[in-house]
Formats: sequence, C-alpha cells, structure tokens
Amino acid sequence: MGRLFGTDGVRGVANADLTAEMTLGLSVAAAHVLAEAGTFEGHRPTAVVGRDPRASGEFLEAAVVAGLASAGVDVLRVGVLPTPAVAYLTGALGADLGVMLSASHNAMPDNGIKFFARGGHKLADELEDRIESVYEEHRTGAPWDRPTGAGVGRVRDYEEGLDRYVAHLVGALPNRLDGLRIVLDEAHGAAAKVSPEAFTRAGAEVVTIGADPDGLNINDGCGSTHLGRLKAAVVEHGAALGIAHDGDADRCLAVDHTGAEVDGDQILAVLALAMRERSALRSDTVVATVMSNLGFKLAMEREGIRLVQTAVGDRYVLEEMKEKDYALGGEQSGHVIVLDHATTGDGTLTGLLLAARVARTGRTLRDLASVMERLPQVLVNVPDVDKSRVKTSAELATAVTEAERELGETGRVLLRPSGTEPLVRVMVEAADIDQARSVASRLADAVKSALG
Repeated sequence: MGRLFGTDGVRGVANADLTAEMTLGLSVAAAHVLAEAGTFEGHRPTAVVGRDPRASGEFLEAAVVAGLASAGVDVLRVGVLPTPAVAYLTGALGADLGVMLSASHNAMPDNGIKFFARGGHKLADELEDRIESVYEEHRTGAPWDRPTGAGVGRVRDYEEGLDRYVAHLVGALPNRLDGLRIVLDEAHGAAAKVSPEAFTRAGAEVVTIGADPDGLNINDGCGSTHLGRLKAAVVEHGAALGIAHDGDADRCLAVDHTGAEVDGDQILAVLALAMRERSALRSDTVVATVMSNLGFKLAMEREGIRLVQTAVGDRYVLEEMKEKDYALGGEQSGHVIVLDHATTGDGTLTGLLLAARVARTGRTLRDLASVMERLPQVLVNVPDVDKSRVKTSAELATAVTEAERELGETGRVLLRPSGTEPLVRVMVEAADIDQARSVASRLADAVKSALG
C-alpha cells in the first residue's frame, strides 16, 4: 500500500489490505505515540471509537477497541455515527483520542481508519508518520510495553452520543426549518438515524431514502455519488430541496425543487452570503481548493468576498482556516467546514444550514444557488507520463500559456500531478463547453508529448 496514511487516514479493502491485525496494531501504536507526545500525561487516557455501518466495521471496531484497551486507554464506544460526530464527541467529552472506521464514499468492501487528536482535530502529519513508524517497528517483532492489572483500559458503550450530537447540530442553526419538506438521502450510511432526527427536531417535514443500512448496501446506487434517486424523489414529493450524504456523512450535496444538482461550490457560495449577513464570515473570506469552479471565484469577487485557495484536499482547507481563523471553507465535492461548529467537514450540519437559508429568505434553493454560474469544466487524466516534470517542462509551459491566452478571463487551466497514480490531471474551464473540450484535448496531447 506504500505509505499507509493517505490524506484521510488509512484505507483499503477490508480483510485484505486493512486487516484486523493491522487495525489493532495501528491503534496500539497511536496510543503509544500520543503517550510519548505527552497527550496522556497526568491522567488516565480516554478514546472515542465510532464506525459507519459496513459489515467489516464490526470486526475492525473490535480490533481497535482491543488495541486501545490493551495499551491502557479507556474506550467510549459510540457505535454507528458520522465521522464529524466522532470528531465532535472527542472534543465535547474531553477525550484524548478519537477513532473512526469508515471508507467514506468508497464501495462497501473498502474500509478505513482515521484518528482524531484531542479537541476533535485531525492528527498532524508528523504524528501519523510516527504512528506508522512505530507500527512497522512492532509489526516486525519489537515487543510492546503492556500494562497489566488495573492498568488496562476499560470499555463501555456511550449510548448518549447520538442525542448529544443532534442537539449540537440543531443548536448551531440560526433559525428553524418549519414549513420545509426536505428529502434526505442517507447513502445507507452513518447518518441514517442522525440526519433525519436533526432535520425533524429543527422543524422540517422529512422524507428519507437510503436510510436502511444493512452492512452491505452503503453507497450502493445512492448518496452523494449517485444523485439520480434523490432528484426523482424531490420532484415526486414536491419537496423544497433534497440533501445527499456519503457513507460517513462528512459531505453534502443538494438538489433544488426542480431536481437540479447544487454542488459544493454553490453550497459554499450560498452559505458565505448567509454568514456574512449575520456577521459570522470572519474577514469576509471563504477558503476553497484550486479545483473550485471559476464561476465560484467570479461570484465571490462580484459579492465582495475574498477567496483563498489551497491544494486539493479538505485537510489543506482546514489547515488554512485554522491558521488564519477563517470561518468557512470547503470543496466542490461537498466537504464543507464551518469552523465555529465543527472541526471537519460535516454533511448534516451543512445541509441544515443550507435549509435554514431557504427557510429564512423564503427563496428557492435554485434562486439562492444562482448567485454563481457554473462554468463548463472538463477534466482529462493523462496516464503513464513523468508527472514530476509538470512544473519544469518548457514545452508544457508554452502550451499552457497559449491555452490561457485563448481562454482569457472567462477560462482557466490547471495541470495537477496525481498524488497516488502515474498520471497528470488536465482541467480546463471555459464559458463554452466545446471550447473547454478542445483546449483540454490539446493540452492532454501536449502533456503526452512533453512528459511521455
């Protein structure tokens, strides 16, 4: 698997790449690394452990709990809850560590393990590197220093987790949702109970689809990666809007009353204006990645809101927000971070805030989302090239300059080496889809010629 930790924890096919032995070992390693870092100093450590409904999560959860308890960490097992719920509870309960078992939007056979530090924040890269190093050291034979007797960790179920998290979500809303009929697609995932409960408590009339997880059907033709069923249900039920989550509910996409998709960029635009109106958008700034649609950038400029762009990945958005104390950030994929209420992307919170804006203004989501025009965007993957020379090739630089000159101010070019594969991603935006396709095709040929 190369480096175990990716941008969002360790993922792989459960019981093949991500085994019970690996999961147990990583959990023990995390406990030892955090102890070395002084996180547990002066008190008995506690961890919050949650999972999504995947069948493999059952045995992987058992491995995590066993590993942590064997390392002297008390465990609060919260069961099936969204990733942002585990992050929230880690902070709210004063736990030293949070562990989430999920592969997010991936297909059911996959699973993953993600660690949160005290406060519910993602672990720093250097701590992940240290955990991986310690795990490898002990996997190859070095014995662990193991507590005995009363020193071993104790395990209990924390059944109040769902209610406490839902109360937090509803308490974050600026207004209620009374009078709105909303369709929720839960992807047969971790928010199947949380999200309908939160929207109902907030006053909405809720229709659910994809809310019957059986351990095998997560993300199967539903959720934020498959919006067809949600679009049809919104129109069928005459709903004001629809909200779709992924398997661990850290992202949110939406559908307006006509069945049209509202993506993460449009959601960010709507929330940015809403937060500025109530003086919650600090520095009048929103953070997004370089993959955000140019239409989003142009809309923010027109509305007098500053846009800060980062590398692709919600962890980079979050780092920028925390460093500069910005309140709102996110990705086109629907990872939206509202830092005053969450330490990670929270799909249920995002959906609630979007619905609250519809309820408060009396405007349709279609009308609100029209603040930005999505420019046509074409993405071409160019495989089997030397991606390390993207920034140094003079031939490629000339091709990019010519493309940018042709597109002018209403278009954009982005060449990005893949972080995991031997390929280069060519992204072109233009006012016209045919022009975007033409320019992308020429640039893809240039990448092959210059880097092949």
